Amino acid sequence: MKKVILLSTISAMALFATNGDTLIGTGTKSRGMGGAGIGVSHCAESTLSNPALITCTRGTSISFGGTIFMPDISAKMGMANSHDSAADMSVIPSVAISHKIDNNWYVGIGMWGTAGMGVDYRDAKQTATDSGNMHMLTNLQLMQFAPSIAYSTGKAGIALTTIIQYGALDINYKMPTPSGVLQVGDGVSQDFGYGYNLGAYYDFENGITLGAVYKSKIKMKYDHQLSTATSPFVGMGVFPGALSDDLDQPSEIGIGIGYKLNQHTFALDYKKIKWSDASGYKDFGWEDQDVFALGYQYKNGKWKYRAGYNYAKTPVKEQPNTPAGQAINVFNLLGFPATAEKHYTLGIGYEFSDNFYVDVAYVIAPKTTKSMDTTMFTGGDTTVKHSESSLSVQFSYRFF
Repeated sequence: MKKVILLSTISAMALFATNGDTLIGTGTKSRGMGGAGIGVSHCAESTLSNPALITCTRGTSISFGGTIFMPDISAKMGMANSHDSAADMSVIPSVAISHKIDNNWYVGIGMWGTAGMGVDYRDAKQTATDSGNMHMLTNLQLMQFAPSIAYSTGKAGIALTTIIQYGALDINYKMPTPSGVLQVGDGVSQDFGYGYNLGAYYDFENGITLGAVYKSKIKMKYDHQLSTATSPFVGMGVFPGALSDDLDQPSEIGIGIGYKLNQHTFALDYKKIKWSDASGYKDFGWEDQDVFALGYQYKNGKWKYRAGYNYAKTPVKEQPNTPAGQAINVFNLLGFPATAEKHYTLGIGYEFSDNFYVDVAYVIAPKTTKSMDTTMFTGGDTTVKHSESSLSVQFSYRFF
């Protein structure tokens, strides 16, 4: 019975992730180029990738669209059957505006869905030996609202973005007890967090542009969520106390280089995501991520063709072979299966006029399979299979 109870508790969340729990790019142009955007400007949508690069705006630029995100995840716990999560589609909105005040000053503002997680095992079949993942239903949504101000001399620029982040988290599952089935969950918890994004660039005027960015950590707390979901660990003597309800978004630091040659644009970004310094994630033993993004664009008249590649090793690490370590292994694989590593991207854009244009991007992350030893609680290894695809569409209008 303890194995079933523990299993149901630590399966309470599933993360549909790209680089950890963050999208590889927050705009359609960036997503078509592997998420690259620190050294190459995408005008209004550059606010979160490198706000200094909104200075490509010639008047006012408005972009709006969204991403249909389609994760495919399944989990096999010990000797039980593998079950698929029904939470296999979500819609992520994006809006960005940038405006040129004069030859030096620019402002921008944007709103994006930036990360999220969710699992729906309500349709999983239960048997005497298979908990069916206890019909877990969970959801985390993160959205950022970000006004920016940038200063440019033409060759160089700096910018500051202030970030207001909204988060909502809900964890629900059913746990068997000697007296019957216990419904675990305390409804949706919400929080606002605040951070900032610093960006800079330098144009060498030979086609090469160098960019740099720093994004601060954002503290978030979801009352009665992680603490409620993990409290059975305490009763079983696995953990000395329930986990904190803190689940921060980590800081990031990155550099990027762009090179333009006639109709060709090349971009290479590197950034580090500091999961090990973010409350919540560090409790689960997540490691920092080194993210590499490579992008290419070819312009032919009114058409733009894009391609890219993004790679980051999973931050999820197998924990020591102890009851607590194996419990975290199950939690990470079933609750936070951030195992997607390689992303291949394609994009296309068309300018209907000097003012109106449309961009489309498609991203695919091939299936990964990851197993960890969880014998103490599940009677064998826990294995998760995870793949992703997404389609982004963005409409933009320019005023000169």
